[in-house]
Amino acid sequence: MPQVRHSFTFTLALVAALLAAGCASTAPREAPPPATAKDAESTLEGTLAGEFALQAGQLDEASRSYLAAAKATDDPGLAERATRIALLANNDKLAADGLALWKQRAPDSLAVHAAEATLALRRNDARAARRELGVLLADQGDIGWRHALSALGSGGKDPRLAGQLLGELVDDHAIPDKLGAWLAFGGLAMRLEEPALAERIIDEIVRRFPEEPRVALLRASQLREAGKSEDARKVLAGIAQTAYDDEELRMSIAAEYDAMGDSVMAANVLARGPQDDRTYGLRAALLARAEDDAALGALYDELKKESAKPDPERRLLLGQVAEMLERHDEALEWYRSVPGGEARWTARLREANVLHALEQTDEAYKALRALQSDATVDEGTRRDAYLLEAELRQKDGQLVEELDAFARGLAAYPDEPALLYSRALTWERRDDIPRAEADFRRILVAEPDNVNALNALGYTLADRTTRYAEALELIDRARAAEPDSAAIIDSYGWVLYRLGRLEEALVELRRAYALQKDPEIASHLGEVLWMLGRKDEARRYFDEAKRLDPENRSLKRALEKTGA
Repeated sequence: MPQVRHSFTFTLALVAALLAAGCASTAPREAPPPATAKDAESTLEGTLAGEFALQAGQLDEASRSYLAAAKATDDPGLAERATRIALLANNDKLAADGLALWKQRAPDSLAVHAAEATLALRRNDARAARRELGVLLADQGDIGWRHALSALGSGGKDPRLAGQLLGELVDDHAIPDKLGAWLAFGGLAMRLEEPALAERIIDEIVRRFPEEPRVALLRASQLREAGKSEDARKVLAGIAQTAYDDEELRMSIAAEYDAMGDSVMAANVLARGPQDDRTYGLRAALLARAEDDAALGALYDELKKESAKPDPERRLLLGQVAEMLERHDEALEWYRSVPGGEARWTARLREANVLHALEQTDEAYKALRALQSDATVDEGTRRDAYLLEAELRQKDGQLVEELDAFARGLAAYPDEPALLYSRALTWERRDDIPRAEADFRRILVAEPDNVNALNALGYTLADRTTRYAEALELIDRARAAEPDSAAIIDSYGWVLYRLGRLEEALVELRRAYALQKDPEIASHLGEVLWMLGRKDEARRYFDEAKRLDPENRSLKRALEKTGA
């Protein structure tokens, strides 16, 4: 359940906007008959009922209500919303009904063809899916192929069917002759775990765009995913030096080296282009991760040469690098020399952290108390001072004092979501699920659409209790707000697993892992595969989770449960 941040609201103003406007077709149509007062009343009633159901996590009911509202108006937007919610609810019958109405309202919409492709993929109807994907890819702009990419990447239940169709599109030369499209579909082949298809696509990209460095970058990524790190390094080494002048490319090349575990080379790549505090900071973090103190020390010395002027950001950075080098006395001096501005507040927080590292714990907590009580300090920093104190108290094994820090923070900032969320995680970590639930629900009382809290509470109930139906409603509310979030899809897959719907869970967890290579998602995937009797494949995901984070709690629990 990686953390997510999003806010979703659906106000009466938006309801009115939906009633007033829609995604009208560009083709000429006869003017619709004027809406009657009864139609308008039915539309508003159905829309509000749909929104209330959606806010309760009742996706089937929400889709039915929106569909009823859509039938009372010529607006395609309501039909689209009914269709999308039905797809989210995995209700193919409702989705088909909504799609038929949406198509009637906006017959030339590319989004309609994308929804038809998605529904066909879910039904394993390869022929219909192929037809709709062809329509999308025939579009001369960029919208069509992006819709096709989305449908193939997340629409179906069987990734093998998506891979098969993508292969057919390559065979039929259906992918537009645009570098962005080819790179995107090449990346999709890799996420679908179709290495042979990815190789074919990359070969075609090289043929079409031989001088483009992003092609080499994609090939390196494909080789790395296949476990051919040395071949990937050769490809990266062959990228022309001129590519390093492009900051985005330079960052991507560095990310490839870092993904192979070579943080030092990643830092060297970042050093080749123009430098600012951001790139200096990234280089320092990479060298610290690699435990290359010599290179990190050289970078520190380079930064010190320009530190005579009172630049707050540079002095803050120097303090952070000194902290990475565990030169805590020097870090303290740098932080205390930050002259003012926003960087000063960050420096004061880091100062407390350094004092704690120096085992001057009383001084550290005194510094944090001073921040908490200083009316001149900005509100965010004062709140963060309570969070940092709780974190340090946890490290010191001081449960009572940790909870006291949260209590004082909440007394100063009642119902502050960040404080409640962190305290809820503390309760969960200590197996006090009722108190964790109480804090998550306090967030939802003040912010009913707080996706972090919806997802965290839903996942906690699914993972640590047997209240699966309630967990599913909470997670569905989060999915409605953020349908493509890997963290939320992981939570959804996990509650399906706990409900005994293993095959459905596997579909969602594969999709989540394709979106984000996360140790917790990999652990969930491994456990579900193990329970399905696919133990060799399960071990592969457990091994991947170990590589990403051997201390992950979900991984340890999965290994203990399965005996893998």
